[in-house]
Amino acid sequence: MSDDSRKAEAIDLILHNGRIATLDAREPFAQAVAIGGGRFVAVGDDAEILKLRTPAAKVVDLQGRTAIPGLNDSHLHLIRGGLNFNLELRWDGVPSLADALRMLKEQARRTPPPQWVRVVGGWTEFQFAERRLPTLDEINAAAPETPAFILHLYDRALLNAAALRACGYTKDSPDPPGGEIQRDKAGEPTGMLIARPNAMILYSTLAKGPKLPPEYQENSTRHFMREMNRLGITSAIDAGGGYQNYPEDYQVVDALHKRGELTVRIAYNLFTQRPKQEFDDFSKWVTMTKPGAGDDRFRMNGAGEMLVFSAADFEDFLEPRPDLAAGMEAELHKVVRLLAEHRWPFRIHATYNESITRFLDVFEAVDREVPFDGLRWFFDHAETIDERNLERVKALDGGIAIQHRMAYQGEYFVDRYGAEAAAHSPPFRKMLTMGIPVGAGTDATRVASYNPWVALYWMTAGKTVGGATLYPESARLDRMEALRRYTHGSAWFSGEDDAKGLIAPGYLADLAVLSDDYFSVPEERIKGIESVLTILGGRPVYAKGPFRDLDPPPLPVTPDWSPVKLYGGYHNVAAKSAGAQASSHSCCVPSPSRLHALLHRLGATVDAGRRGGMGLGCDCFAF
Repeated sequence: MSDDSRKAEAIDLILHNGRIATLDAREPFAQAVAIGGGRFVAVGDDAEILKLRTPAAKVVDLQGRTAIPGLNDSHLHLIRGGLNFNLELRWDGVPSLADALRMLKEQARRTPPPQWVRVVGGWTEFQFAERRLPTLDEINAAAPETPAFILHLYDRALLNAAALRACGYTKDSPDPPGGEIQRDKAGEPTGMLIARPNAMILYSTLAKGPKLPPEYQENSTRHFMREMNRLGITSAIDAGGGYQNYPEDYQVVDALHKRGELTVRIAYNLFTQRPKQEFDDFSKWVTMTKPGAGDDRFRMNGAGEMLVFSAADFEDFLEPRPDLAAGMEAELHKVVRLLAEHRWPFRIHATYNESITRFLDVFEAVDREVPFDGLRWFFDHAETIDERNLERVKALDGGIAIQHRMAYQGEYFVDRYGAEAAAHSPPFRKMLTMGIPVGAGTDATRVASYNPWVALYWMTAGKTVGGATLYPESARLDRMEALRRYTHGSAWFSGEDDAKGLIAPGYLADLAVLSDDYFSVPEERIKGIESVLTILGGRPVYAKGPFRDLDPPPLPVTPDWSPVKLYGGYHNVAAKSAGAQASSHSCCVPSPSRLHALLHRLGATVDAGRRGGMGLGCDCFAF
């Protein structure tokens, strides 16, 4: 393309003097990029790109910083997470249990009745200096009057006495199918809810809490997207989720889209909500919408991750692998055939190789009847998939979306299955070697954290957030390849790999300028990277530090008592200072000094009981 023709494209923005990782094989790194009409127009060195400057173009000096394509989470529960973000006290990244309990105590004091304090996933006991979970006594001491609900992975929930009363759990409450209400010697509920073998009790209990009104849900969703932008995320594939009904629970994000207030591109999948009526749901939905409906900001992507409830192999590594129902194949076949007939891409939650084997039997049978013929489909998670099943996925032109769930519960996996099995769970290096499309993500917000840099750390360092090494170097990805999985790799899963994930002419102008050089920092510092300038479609959606003048106007937080107003989102250890106060532009949390944290580490204790009386809870139908 000539200089004249590029100028004719009405360049709006030029970024220069940077180290720009384009992920384009033709030009892996560049100094500058020109943007016009929401897309990248030209990429090259400073002299070449600055020649394209026009009087109307904004020119930004990146001051030598590293820039990357906008990150794309291929499995995020963004829509549901957005509706609830302002209600939730996030323990994501909090370094000590003492800090976490202090936050809980302060938020309980600030939260008015009948609202609850909710800590809903994104953390693990192994991140804490104390290396243990809170006890029920500690939770009740921190929140003596305000209902408190705390969710942990896919295994348990902890409720204080006020929450038990709010939920109506008494000595006479029966255990639901697949769940357990832990009781004391007198038969009274202790406050522990256990997923055994599925977590419907945890999920349904969380649903008992008060919701935000629609106008607050809009504010909540905008804050959650801003938190994504702060971490460099510009796109996500929403995997649906339990109690996320279509179209009712999509109205808030749709309204934001119509007003031009989405700051993350969303491709969404439809998740059935009715056991034994899944075929009816999808039969209705194929008449209401179709894959691709919408635009590049908000579009329908297909079916899943729940296709039929009988195929849900809930991941809880504290419990034995669940056996799927004998009638699963017939139910799944009926739904997958319907989707294939209507050319609907689909995804399916699959943790265990034994389940994947049975799913592939169904997919191969449907393919013989209604050929997939390039229809994009994929497994989510696939921690224990073996090489034979990888070959079958490849033969059906499927993909695999991986998430860093093992970073949060790898220690539990090792305890149950051993270090050798953990060393290739999931086998993402093998997937890529075989030529299978692989996208990266988090499965946030009710399991692992939404922080993409923790996931990139997990893929490259091979470690859990607690520091345990899971993968040998031969099974890890180098930093460039891991980044590719989180950008151009993830775009395959929404059929947009020709439009996003590269900094190249013609691609959507989404990028993030980083706080640190991802390619050279020590691996432990990868977890602390964030964006200092996030661009979506050529427009800044987040900026800080030297780029703060590009930041959009401040967004108020509603309700006024929201945990987001005081604590923000992911706990940023690097940005903490004694007495620092959080704001709508910060996730910094007032906390003890680094010396205090060191003292915690020196006095750390190990929880030997795991379950025993101090467990937390998680939701399985949340995914």
